[in-house]
Amino acid sequence: MHFRPMQDRVVVQRIEATEKTAGGIIIPDTAKEKPQEGEVIAVGPGARNEQGQLVPLDVKPGDRVLFGKWTGTEVKIEGQDLLIMKESDLLGVVEKTGSLKNAA
Repeated sequence: MHFRPMQDRVVVQRIEATEKTAGGIIIPDTAKEKPQEGEVIAVGPGARNEQGQLVPLDVKPGDRVLFGKWTGTEVKIEGQDLLIMKESDLLGVVEKTGSLKNAA
């Protein structure tokens, strides 16, 4: 089955957080918070503006995004736990950068 979101909605799969702290302490499942980072799986065609023109979305499948803690609707499609949310609910796109440069 292929799922295509409508209008300005995106489908996001959560990226699981690490199960250990920096000090090596294992975090039990009951103490974990749901991750607020995910990967965009699918995007809708976009929303229409006041003139009726289609405005495409800024995100695309494969983008890593940050979203609010209580954002989106949780669904299960083909055994995968996914979130469906509007593009405006996304806080930003996580972009990979090159190596850090000295500020000296």
